[in-house]
Amino acid sequence: MVRVTSEVKVKKKKVAWGITGSGDRLTETVETMIKVKEEYGGEVEIKVYLSKAGDQVVKYYRLSDVLKREFGKVWVEVNSNSPFLAGQLQSGKFEFLLIAPATSNTVAKIATGMADSLLSNSAIMALKAFVPVYIMPSDYREGVVVTKLPDGRDLKLRIRKEDVDHVKKLMGMDGVHVLEKPEDIPLVFEKHFRSQPARSPEARFDIY
Repeated sequence: MVRVTSEVKVKKKKVAWGITGSGDRLTETVETMIKVKEEYGGEVEIKVYLSKAGDQVVKYYRLSDVLKREFGKVWVEVNSNSPFLAGQLQSGKFEFLLIAPATSNTVAKIATGMADSLLSNSAIMALKAFVPVYIMPSDYREGVVVTKLPDGRDLKLRIRKEDVDHVKKLMGMDGVHVLEKPEDIPLVFEKHFRSQPARSPEARFDIY
């Protein structure tokens, strides 16, 4: 008697992760996403998209090879519609769009409806198609922050009120969820890919 066995290949759900030109907490964000990939890798495929400035900063922080090794092909912005991330989001190819970290420039563009870059256009088109957008701004709260440069030196930065005002505007936009820090990212995946998440991300992120 010959026994025939077959394996059912489960189609993975896809998540689009956009990286802009912010070095603040970039390394921590990449480390967090690698842990998320390891936890959800059997059911979720994470595709990485870099803005033009994001590509430069990722290279500056020596993370290009890490991203390629952990996530496969990394897509780099040519213009607002190339690669065609916006169309894929609108056609339901992705569960959600995550932009982390997001520069004040990208945040301002999304908050004011300027769709002239890959990630701002993709976010706005995703929202039109009722696809959730999660954004982790580099300038989350007014004040002074200290970030690490690739050589280990500290860099002190002033977070301006004008940039925080755009973050507040994002918080009021339907379909946009603002994250404060890399540690909040796993909660997003828990919400979307676990039947009974322990906590709801929105309950913690919008503090204003």
